[in-house]
Amino acid sequence: MSPGHALVLAAPHRAALDAAGRAARRGGNAVDAALAAAAALTVVYPHQCSLGGDLIALVHTPDGTVRAVLSVGAAARDVDVEALRAADRRMPAQGPQTVTVPGVVAGWAALAEAYGTPGALPAALRDAAALAREGATVSAGLARAIRDRAERITADPGLSALLTGPDDRPLGEGDPLPQPRLADVLDELADDPWSFYRGAISESLAAGLRRLGSPLGAADLAAHRAESAEPLSAELAGTRWWAAPPPSQGAVLPALLSAAADAACLPGPEGTRLLTDRCQDASAARDRLLGDPRGQRLDLEGLLNPAPLAGAEPPKPPFRPSGDTVAVTAVDSSGLAVSLIQSVYQTFGSGLCDPQTGIVLHNRGSAFSLLPGHPGVLRPGARPPHTLCPVIGRSDALLLAAGCQGGRAQPQILAQTLPRLADPAADPVAELERPRWVIGARDIGFEEQTLLAEPGSLTTATDAPPLGLPVVVTAGPTDLAGHTQVVRLGRDGRLDGASDPRADGGAIRHTPGTSPGSGADRRTGASGDAPEATRHDRAHHAPAPTRTTLEGQRP
Repeated sequence: MSPGHALVLAAPHRAALDAAGRAARRGGNAVDAALAAAAALTVVYPHQCSLGGDLIALVHTPDGTVRAVLSVGAAARDVDVEALRAADRRMPAQGPQTVTVPGVVAGWAALAEAYGTPGALPAALRDAAALAREGATVSAGLARAIRDRAERITADPGLSALLTGPDDRPLGEGDPLPQPRLADVLDELADDPWSFYRGAISESLAAGLRRLGSPLGAADLAAHRAESAEPLSAELAGTRWWAAPPPSQGAVLPALLSAAADAACLPGPEGTRLLTDRCQDASAARDRLLGDPRGQRLDLEGLLNPAPLAGAEPPKPPFRPSGDTVAVTAVDSSGLAVSLIQSVYQTFGSGLCDPQTGIVLHNRGSAFSLLPGHPGVLRPGARPPHTLCPVIGRSDALLLAAGCQGGRAQPQILAQTLPRLADPAADPVAELERPRWVIGARDIGFEEQTLLAEPGSLTTATDAPPLGLPVVVTAGPTDLAGHTQVVRLGRDGRLDGASDPRADGGAIRHTPGTSPGSGADRRTGASGDAPEATRHDRAHHAPAPTRTTLEGQRP
C-alpha cells in the first residue's frame, strides 16, 4: 500500500485505537482506520455493538460531497404483528421478537467499496479475528454490564457461554475474553463479507434465529442492502451541518443546533430555557413522527421544525435503552472524514447470542410502535425508528466529524457540544470535559420527564426562569450525558480530536513514516500511534443524583 495520509481518529476503547493505528500504518485512509476500529469494537464491546447490530455513517469526501450510509435492518417479512398486539400494547424490550436484520456487516462493505483502500477491510477483519481468537480482556465497562445484566445472561445459553469463565463464574475486569466461533466468522467475512447475508454464515445465523424463536429467516437476510442516501443539511452561524435522514433521528438535529445558536446569544438562564424547551419539542416530534420513509410519506417538515409542545406530555419510552452505542470518527489530511456509529441498542441487545456463530443480536425492533397508523408502526419489511445520529460539519476554517453514545438524547448532547467545537480555536479535549445535561424519562431512569444535569451545566441564579420540568443534579460526570467522539481538520492542515472523558477511549494521530508512539499531544486529544497518551483511564458510573429546587410548570 501507499504511505497514505496523516489522519486522526477517536474511539471509545484501546483495542479500537490499536486496530486503527495498524490500518493507518498499512497506508489506509480515514475510512479504513474507522472500519478497523469498528471491527475491533465488535469483539471487545459485545454489550454495545456486534456483528448482530446496525450501522449509520456519514462520509465527507475530499471534493466536498457528503453522503449517508444507512445499514438499518428490517423486520421479518413473516412477523405476526397482530399476535404481538394481542400480547401487549407495545413491543417487548428484549427477546427474539425484537431482532431485526443486522446491518453492520453490509454497512462496512458499502463504506469500504465506496471510500476505502483495496484490501483494507479484509485486513481489518482478520485483525479482529485474531483479537477474538487470542482473547481480548474484559474492560471495566463490559464487567459492569455483566454484573448489571447477570439475570439476562444466565437466561441465555449463548450469552452464558460467552461471558462465563471455566469455573462458571461471570467474567470480571481483566479476564480473558476468547471468542473462537466469532473469530471463525470474522475470518470468513474477510474472504467474503456478503456471506453474512447470502452464504454459509447467513444459513447458520438464520437457523440459529429460528431456534431462538425469531421470525427472521434466510430470505430476510438476503434481502438486506445498505442504503447510500442524501443527508439532511443546514447552514448555521457560518457552518454547514449534515445529519442522517430518517429512519435516523438525525432529522431533529438541525432544529436543535439552530436553538443552540439562538441560546448562545441570550443570558445563561434564558439560553438554557430556550434550548431545554426545544429539546423537549424535538423529542416529542421524533416519538410521534419518525419512521421508515420507505413505503410511506413522513412529515419531514415536522421533524426538521418541531412544533412547541404547548404543555402536552411527551411520549414515554417503554424501557430504558441503556448500553446503546459506539461512535468512531476519523478525518485525514485529504479531507476524507467519517462519523460511524454502530450499536446493539440495549445492553447486550436482545439478550440473545447465537451459540453457533458467537454473534450477539440487537433489539432494534423494540423501537417499533404497535399503534395502527403510527409512522413507526411494526410492519413486515419495515425499518424501526433509529437513535443513531452521526454528524459532519464544515466551515471555511474547519472540517469536523462527530458522534456520540446517548440513545435518544444524542441530538441533545450534540447540540451542547458542536457549536463550540466548530470554533477552530477551541480545544476539543476541554470542550468534551464541559458538564452537560440531558432530558428524558424512562430512557434516563425516571418515570416523569426530567432534566438530568451534571454539576455546573446549568445556571442556578435566583432570577433564572423556571425550566418547566424537574431537575436532578448528579454528583459528578455521568455516562448518561453521552460519550462523544470528535475529530477535526483545520484549513491550515492541523489535525486534532478527542474522546469523551466519560468513556475509556482516546484519540490517535497518525503521520506517515512515524513509528508507533511518536508525536503525543495530550492537550489536543490526539497522539502519534500511542493511544495511551490520550486514553481516559477513569471509568465513570452514573452517580446517585440529588434533586434541586429548579422546578416549575411550563407555560
